[in-house]
Amino acid sequence: MSIEQRLKDHGINLPDPPLPVANYIPAIVSGKLLFISGQLCLDRGKLKPEHIGKVGQGVSIEQGAEAARLCAINLLSQAKGAIGNLDRIKRCIRLGGYINVGEGFTSLPPIMNGASDLMVAILGEGGKHTRTTVGVAELPMGAAVEVEAIFEVE
Repeated sequence: MSIEQRLKDHGINLPDPPLPVANYIPAIVSGKLLFISGQLCLDRGKLKPEHIGKVGQGVSIEQGAEAARLCAINLLSQAKGAIGNLDRIKRCIRLGGYINVGEGFTSLPPIMNGASDLMVAILGEGGKHTRTTVGVAELPMGAAVEVEAIFEVE
């Protein structure tokens, strides 16, 4: 089954890739690797109020996981913009997650699972990846979550 079909089966219609908010490029292919800059939890280009702020202090774990899922959708959107056909993705090599948290909040894995679970659902076995999840003091625009990725492509 194609990646596009899996997206449809999960009710996901990829948005246009978000534009960079600073002096960087959103994606670059080097050899067989596709590097995608950190993507915020934008929903059609906007942050929802429930995805602004610190997880554990106003943003629930469930809302944080949904924010991470939106980041993953934006990663796939950037991938499509960079390589044209998502079926060129062989596997997700790594996800790096940054969670905007208050002091003492340590329940990071369930939040990052929002992105990880989506990658596995859409890419199947090729969606299983390594990952890093880090709690941070602030993110751009007050976003609750930001996720970056490395994919292997054909």
